[in-house]
Amino acid sequence: MTRTLITGGLVITAADEVHADVLTEHGRVVALAAPGTQEWTADRVIDASQKYVIPGGVDAHTHMELPFGGTFASDTFETGTRAAAWGGTTTIVDFAVQAKGEPLRAGLDAWMEKADGNCAVDYAFHMIMSDVNESTLREMPKLVELGVSSFKLFMAYPGVFYSDDGQILRAMQVAGETGGLIMMHAENGIAIDVLVEQALARGETDPRYHGEVRKALLEAEATHRAIQLARVAGSPLYVVHVSAEEAVAELAAARDKGLPVFGETCPQYLFLSTDNLAEPDFEGAKYVCSTPLRPKEHQAALWRGLRTNDLQVVSTDHCPFCFVGQKELGRGDFSKIPNGLPGVENRMDLLHQAVVEGHISRRRWIEIACATPARMFGIYPQKGTIAPGADADVVIYDPHATQVLSAETHHMNVDYSAYEGKTVTGQVETVLSRGEVVVDQRKYVGHAGHGVFVPRGLCQYLG
Repeated sequence: MTRTLITGGLVITAADEVHADVLTEHGRVVALAAPGTQEWTADRVIDASQKYVIPGGVDAHTHMELPFGGTFASDTFETGTRAAAWGGTTTIVDFAVQAKGEPLRAGLDAWMEKADGNCAVDYAFHMIMSDVNESTLREMPKLVELGVSSFKLFMAYPGVFYSDDGQILRAMQVAGETGGLIMMHAENGIAIDVLVEQALARGETDPRYHGEVRKALLEAEATHRAIQLARVAGSPLYVVHVSAEEAVAELAAARDKGLPVFGETCPQYLFLSTDNLAEPDFEGAKYVCSTPLRPKEHQAALWRGLRTNDLQVVSTDHCPFCFVGQKELGRGDFSKIPNGLPGVENRMDLLHQAVVEGHISRRRWIEIACATPARMFGIYPQKGTIAPGADADVVIYDPHATQVLSAETHHMNVDYSAYEGKTVTGQVETVLSRGEVVVDQRKYVGHAGHGVFVPRGLCQYLG
């Protein structure tokens, strides 16, 4: 392992901004010092003058190779983690899926196999529970011991991933006892299915109706219900991909009571809206995801939630499907459009753009994209910060560069960009993953198999 010295940059963590030299060795950060005060020798010196030196991003919500609606997410663990590296994300937490009737462990093993030897950056797993029963409830503590300490449940997608309130309560009770964290897809899927059926019967088949039937009130109702179930069970709750002002209000009210309730939003809800879903000629299908994009006026509530810490994390819910041949499965029936957007490569840049536009501070950028996801999912301070002992996951970030986001130039394995033509200020220049350079001055020099599985501890964000 080489010894690398990063000099002259502004080191930004969730806690601090300081001009410092950073020394890494054997895959770890070993020291920080005021510029030029230490006579360190190194095999490699990276000049970060006029640049930011930030922790590698932690994207706590990705879906590589996810089966959905008769097809698969178009990014493999190889292509998806390479794109993550390009975008300054050095750890992903993906979702292993339990098939109905199968043990949790079988799902975890299947996803471990998909990822093993294929990842350019480090990875961990959450567990999707699609069949909550006595047997799978008994498996939960065993998964926590294996470093898979969070479990995702769905109040949506009846017949696929859906759990009823009784199943949710039981899983929450086990999580409460074992220190596991329940992640909730909070939408009232039973009611939504009625609205989908009615819309299609009226001939409302275009992509924009996907947003209209998945109503904000049904996200808020499910969020409220999940919070109350978690209170009854005595368990913490993490609500994924919060998109609506009314759902943020439910989280804020719970947090005002001091409850261990947390929320995540995603760049698509901060930067895109139902205007995109309404794009003509079926182009709106590119923006179909669940929870759906909302009218623009919801964005202010999401930004406010991020500033007040009623929302703690920005993840991508990266789940790409190509427009040609995949999104097109829903021509003439919006309910058949595979749900998901590409974004793992764009998150750090879009959130830096939010800094430029004054929505959040630089330290808050690092907090919501690196430090808090690492703490929330039990991998801090190994990940999410730059400090002695931390993994040397370090990004040299040029805050002055401008770039135009486009499918022509991105590295995700998908034929469109959700942010096509958007100009952003700031760009990843060099990326280290555990001390190894994987992106060097905007050239990819990493390789599949560098990334390793990271077993996670319990949520460190409680208390």
